[in-house]
Amino acid sequence: MIDIQLLRNNPKAIKKSVKDKNYDPKIVDEVLKLDKTRRKLLQEIETLRAKRNKLGKTDFTVGRKIKEKLKSLEPKLKESQEKFEEKLNQIPNPALPKSPIGKNEKDNQEIKKWGRVKSFDFTPKNHLELGKKLGILDFETGAKVTGSQFYFWYGDGARLELALIQYAFDVLEKEGFKPVITPDLAKARYYLGTGYIPKGNEAQTYEVKNQDLGLIATAEVTLAGKHADEIIPANQLPIKYIGYSHCFRQEEGSYGKYSKGLYRVHQFTKAEMFIYCRPEESDKMHQYLLTMEEKIYQNLGLPYRVIEMCTGDLGAMAARKFDIEVWMPGRNEYGEVTSTSNCTDYQARNLNIKFKGKKGNEFVHMLNGTAIATSRTMLAILENYQTKDGHVEIPKVLQKYVNKKII
Repeated sequence: MIDIQLLRNNPKAIKKSVKDKNYDPKIVDEVLKLDKTRRKLLQEIETLRAKRNKLGKTDFTVGRKIKEKLKSLEPKLKESQEKFEEKLNQIPNPALPKSPIGKNEKDNQEIKKWGRVKSFDFTPKNHLELGKKLGILDFETGAKVTGSQFYFWYGDGARLELALIQYAFDVLEKEGFKPVITPDLAKARYYLGTGYIPKGNEAQTYEVKNQDLGLIATAEVTLAGKHADEIIPANQLPIKYIGYSHCFRQEEGSYGKYSKGLYRVHQFTKAEMFIYCRPEESDKMHQYLLTMEEKIYQNLGLPYRVIEMCTGDLGAMAARKFDIEVWMPGRNEYGEVTSTSNCTDYQARNLNIKFKGKKGNEFVHMLNGTAIATSRTMLAILENYQTKDGHVEIPKVLQKYVNKKII
């Protein structure tokens, strides 16, 4: 959530930021109105409590009237507080000034390209054809056992997925990231607090029936929840994690043109970078996460471009965001494989995570970035490293983990 003081002091600026993110700016007026009602009730209750405390047992009749009045007002305050918080949570994190203004993905900006798109002297196969021919990828059994958009990896396919995770962990542990294997489930407070909603058009989270649990869409959820309600000593910042988890996403109604194959699936494995830092460090840390992502994909030899998200494509949590899109021959275009977001103090306010600084206790800034999402990276490797005879060469940096050079 955003700082309510920002809203009170400069509602005009917040309205603009809300509009820039394609949200309805009327929400600002609704929140301010609820805030006024809530504060008025709170002041009235505090005045009555102070009066009651001053009276003590000297005037039983007045004391009883105050008690009855409080009994009437306190539920109203509770209801008012809940409505206020519900609406406040609907105001998105304002975009940082460096984020380009725009309405949707068409207004995103390409800021860099790396590598040469491979030119084949044969008609290249897509990853589904390659995976089936090599006997390593099986969507049919996945559909039978679980449902559509689930799959099995076999043999060298399974080894290659594990190799990608080991490779990412090796690269990032050398950079001071602490390796973590997190649970694949989290309580609602944490998936809601990091922006993964279970209902509506953008629903992603699978909820567990009759339990306060959901399957996580990314280790961002569990790594953010790790330090909830803590005050982190300033000398421990920045804290850097590389987390391993399975990721589960409903992806309802969002298949479109590329509904078949690994590009959009309900379950995949991911290595996720996560950083807690001081506010003044977050821009530098965001660039650092992007540098790590580029290093990983350059070492894999996969041609890519870097895209900066415009305000209308940032989502509620991110104040600034970059995607890396790798060339995918089967699509004959680039496809997203990583994202890195600076969420400033927005998630930290949701989860009450602070650090003890010179000014007292302040909210930390929280950032996340994909190191490897195995499904799409595997797709890109199969299609970019295929040979004329239908085999797949293994990128050099992964060969020591798979113990071979070619599938």
